[in-house]
Amino acid sequence: MKPKLIQQGAEAKIFLSNNIINKDRVPKGYRHPALDTQIRTRRTRSESKILIKALEAGANIPKVISTNKFNIEIEYIDGDRLSETLNDYNEKLQFKILKQIGKQTALLHKNNLIHGDLTTSNIIWKEDKVYIIDFGLGFISTKIEDKAVDLHLIKQALEAKHFQNHEELFEQFIKGYVWPDAKKILERLEVVEKRGRYKH
Repeated sequence: MKPKLIQQGAEAKIFLSNNIINKDRVPKGYRHPALDTQIRTRRTRSESKILIKALEAGANIPKVISTNKFNIEIEYIDGDRLSETLNDYNEKLQFKILKQIGKQTALLHKNNLIHGDLTTSNIIWKEDKVYIIDFGLGFISTKIEDKAVDLHLIKQALEAKHFQNHEELFEQFIKGYVWPDAKKILERLEVVEKRGRYKH
């Protein structure tokens, strides 16, 4: 099967072939070639490391098949992208999904893994499970602030795309987001939100 381009972002081209995602970090013409190579290599290595750590922690994410200098091959999760389908589900299923997202996020944060772009566009629903995908902006951090920002992102995504019942959905997320530091992070989330409001 010929690789099919399914997404092209600022950082990478994403191809699908034989149920494998091929993420190719593209060169940036405005950067010095040596610096460009260094940045692309570092980001590819970092993303691969985060994916592997998340898998080891037991998170529902795609498996890494192989990594080289600028490229990662990842298992393709063929399911429903929640940004497109969550609003179509009945409320009971929506609540179940958000609770699962909370559990998965807690698992990542417990292992100091920050997603960096935690929105319903990067979450797949397949066979009664949520899968978090695209860790291209992910990083490792022990900071409460970084974890609170992940929560801020999912909350904003719910408000923007699933506004009909976004408050109830986020409540379900919090019910799933259970781990020893959860209270501190939710308190910091309030600070992050206030800061965001003052900027506008």
